[in-house]
Amino acid sequence: MDIILLERVEKLGNIGDVVKVKDGFARNYLLPNKKALRSNEANRKVFEKNREKIVADNAAKRSEAEVEAKTIDGITLTLIRQSSNTGQLYGSVAVRDLIEALDAAGHKVSKSAIVLNKPIKAIGLYEVKVSLHPEVSVTIKVNIARSPEEAEMQAKGVNVMEAEQSPFYANKREESPGSIGQGAR
Repeated sequence: MDIILLERVEKLGNIGDVVKVKDGFARNYLLPNKKALRSNEANRKVFEKNREKIVADNAAKRSEAEVEAKTIDGITLTLIRQSSNTGQLYGSVAVRDLIEALDAAGHKVSKSAIVLNKPIKAIGLYEVKVSLHPEVSVTIKVNIARSPEEAEMQAKGVNVMEAEQSPFYANKREESPGSIGQGAR
């Protein structure tokens, strides 16, 4: 199906481009979300008549997104989660969790703006793309740890899972009362 794009769509085209896409993509995503029009003579005339208005609206939205991007760009979110000894989380960190953390930090971001290819299932530092506008995207850092102390160590660049194997942590474990394997024999 040939369509006329009303906004920039990543990996497809810019405003006003006439592109050929699969019927399902057009019917189920582009047309209902008002990102495109069917390409026929009547719609081409309507688009050309409203082109300046569409481009001006896009520029206004882009400038708002750029202002918001300056406040969000490069921030680090720290999420404390329970995990196993191997670093696997009990559960996962999904888009919903990131939105709640951004809200707590004072940033309003829509759910569709966060680009998370798959849920985060292990502790560590991750970079997540936030697409505020089709032409404006920023990267935020997400620090997932078991405790605030681990989060600080990870922020400094220490791999917490390797650090646990070090003799310092081993000695701490042996000294702690009630640790497994310390009972009477």
